[in-house]
Amino acid sequence: MSESLLNAAAAKFDQAEVYRIESESHPVSFESNKLKEIMRRDTSGVALRVIDDGRIGFTSTTDASREGELVDRAAALAPFGSEASFSFPAPSEYPTVDIVDPGVPHVAQQAMIDTGQGLIERLLDEWPDLLCDARLGWATGRGRIMNSAGIDEEYEQTSYYCSLGAQLIRGTDMLNVWAGYGSSHLFGDDELDRLLQTVRRSLRWSKETAQATANTGDLPVIFTPRGVGATMLHPLLSGFNGKNVANGSSPLGERWGEKIVDERISVYDNPLIDGASGSRPFDDEGVASRKLALIENGVAGGPLLDLQTAGQLGKSSTGAAGRGLASTPSPSSSVIDIAAGDTHFEDMIAGLKEGLVVEELLGAGQGNELGGDFRANVSLGYKIENGEIVGRVKDTMISGNVYNVLSQVEHLGDSSDWVFGSMRSPAMQVLGVEIAAKDE
Repeated sequence: MSESLLNAAAAKFDQAEVYRIESESHPVSFESNKLKEIMRRDTSGVALRVIDDGRIGFTSTTDASREGELVDRAAALAPFGSEASFSFPAPSEYPTVDIVDPGVPHVAQQAMIDTGQGLIERLLDEWPDLLCDARLGWATGRGRIMNSAGIDEEYEQTSYYCSLGAQLIRGTDMLNVWAGYGSSHLFGDDELDRLLQTVRRSLRWSKETAQATANTGDLPVIFTPRGVGATMLHPLLSGFNGKNVANGSSPLGERWGEKIVDERISVYDNPLIDGASGSRPFDDEGVASRKLALIENGVAGGPLLDLQTAGQLGKSSTGAAGRGLASTPSPSSSVIDIAAGDTHFEDMIAGLKEGLVVEELLGAGQGNELGGDFRANVSLGYKIENGEIVGRVKDTMISGNVYNVLSQVEHLGDSSDWVFGSMRSPAMQVLGVEIAAKDE
């Protein structure tokens, strides 16, 4: 069917592309200590993108019986589409990346139920008043890209994931903690134990509450790997998004090759890491994947580009196109990998007379993200006094600018942890974060 659709479109338009996906997922979820649901989801569909008289036509469907309508629909839409700044790419060499585990589709529902129940029971042994949620599952997917320039490629991917959350209500105080991990490969007891220990650590650190100290930026703040992702990742990546670069809204538009943060900071978009959830041999336009240095030793490398934004900037695609079935491609990250440093996380805490640890935010995204700003309430954070965690902070807000904060790095953790399966980061101790705290 894909071949006949491409042939029909190629005969009618200057250029054509067919994008087809199929997926099967099997989630199991627990809520408030009990099994909530067992499901199976199947998704399939096809998208047609064409270039006709220099304009882009796009349409898609999940109804196989209506695929024959796509050519006429694309013809009707193309005159109103965006101006194309690219041509569809020709075939090329693609890297090999290990993102399929044949054991994943053989994971039984009962095994996932037993795993979820076991994790919850181990938490309840220590905290019997907890309300625990868990979500486990596996999925398989296949993507195929074909175009009139000769590309006809596909790849398969498997995924396996587990997340564990706990809620503790004490009077008017509500504590929520969670941890999660995902991979293209099956994982076992070691990874599950790390999830459990992460949740346990958060619960233990939260037994007491503490008053955060309001500060204008000279109090050290330690971001855990999850804290890095929750606070700094989105405002940082917005500056590297090719759309923002092309329309002139990125603060990095003229700063490629310049030092923008501390020289110890290196951030890569790397879809070639075996087992990572976002890894892939080529992007959603058929451009070969490669490791891209967004920041290397503090210096801005280059933006994330798909075909359209690359054409607008007079550059080549970096293989960063992502898309949903119902949307045209746009630049996006695949697997963010932040280089580690040389300081133990525990030593960061032990070395501070006073400080703040940030793990989770509530309402992230406030402020001018395009300019690198962040501003949000701390939903999970801890106060440090005399080298020890003394309790969880409440009614605390942090704000700052990611470029300013990453230029005031004091320490980087000596190991990187996965935040689910698409980001790997060390802990970071920084200055430059403003802290606002409500008086008790």
